[in-house]
Amino acid sequence: MDILDYAFMQRALLAAVLVGVIAPAVGIYLVQRRQALMGDGIGHVAMTGVGLGFLLNTSPVWMATAVSVLGAVLMELIRWYGKTRGDIALAMLFYGGMAGGVMFINLAPGGSNANLTSYLFGSLSTVSESDVTAICVLAAFVVLVTLGLRRQLFAVSQDEEFARVTGLPVRALNLLTAVTAAVTVTVAMRVVGLLLVSALMVVPVAAAQQLTRSFAATFAVAVAIGVSVTIGGTVTSFYQDVPPGSTIVLLTIGAFIALTALASPLARRRARAAAAAQTAQDPTECAIPATRGPESTVGV
Repeated sequence: MDILDYAFMQRALLAAVLVGVIAPAVGIYLVQRRQALMGDGIGHVAMTGVGLGFLLNTSPVWMATAVSVLGAVLMELIRWYGKTRGDIALAMLFYGGMAGGVMFINLAPGGSNANLTSYLFGSLSTVSESDVTAICVLAAFVVLVTLGLRRQLFAVSQDEEFARVTGLPVRALNLLTAVTAAVTVTVAMRVVGLLLVSALMVVPVAAAQQLTRSFAATFAVAVAIGVSVTIGGTVTSFYQDVPPGSTIVLLTIGAFIALTALASPLARRRARAAAAAQTAQDPTECAIPATRGPESTVGV
C-alpha cells in the first residue's frame, strides 16, 4: 500500500511538513521570551474562531486565524498594561475562547463533537484542498517573518531594554511575534490539534538546545526535528490508525529524551577537552572547569 496513492495523505503530508517547519521557527522566539505556553493560550482562543467558522458557514481556518490574531494582540496588551490583574484577564480570555468555540460549534447547523475533536487533536482525513491553500499562504507569512526579521526578533527576545536602547521598535516586534504565533497555531491545528500545538512549538527547540550553542544552529536543528516528527507521526498514524496529534507530540518528546541522554556525555567530553587544552597551555594550572550544559543562543 503506497501512502502517496491517497489524495488526502498527500495533503496531510504537505501540511505536516509546513507545520514541522514553522512551529519550531516561531517557538524559538517564544522560548527565549519565556512564553513557552503562549501557543497553548492562543489555541484556546482559536476555538472561538473555529466555532464561528462553522456557525457562519465560512472557512474555519481563516476565521480561526482572524480570532487568534485578535486574541494574541489582546494578550500582548494585557502583558503591557495588566500588571497584577493580568493573569486573571488572561485566564478569562483563554477559557472564554474555549467555551465560545464549543458553544458556536454546537449551535452551528450540523455541528457535532466529531467536528470539535478533529480541531482539538488533529485529523488527517479532514485536511481539504482549501485547508492546504490556507496553510501554504499562512506558512509563507510565518517563514518570511521568522527568517527575514530574525536578528530583530532575537534581540527583542533576549533583552527588551537593550533592544529599545538600540532603537528597535520593541512593541511592534512583540506584536508581530504574537501575531506570527497565532498564525502558526491555526496552521498547525489540522495536523496536531489546538490542544497539542504548543508542544510542537516548544519541545523541538528544547531538544535542539541540548546539542547546539548558537541561535542559528538551534534554529536549524529544531526545524529538522519538527519536520522529522511531523512526517513520522503522520505516516505512523496512517498505518497504525492512531491519532496524528498525539503521535507527533510523543515522537517529539522522545526526541527530546534521546538528545538529552546524548548531550550529557558530549558535555563531559567537551569539558575534558577544554581542561586538556588549558593544561597544555599552562602545565602549572591543573584546575578543571565545572561542566557546563549546552548553550543554545549565544548569537544569531
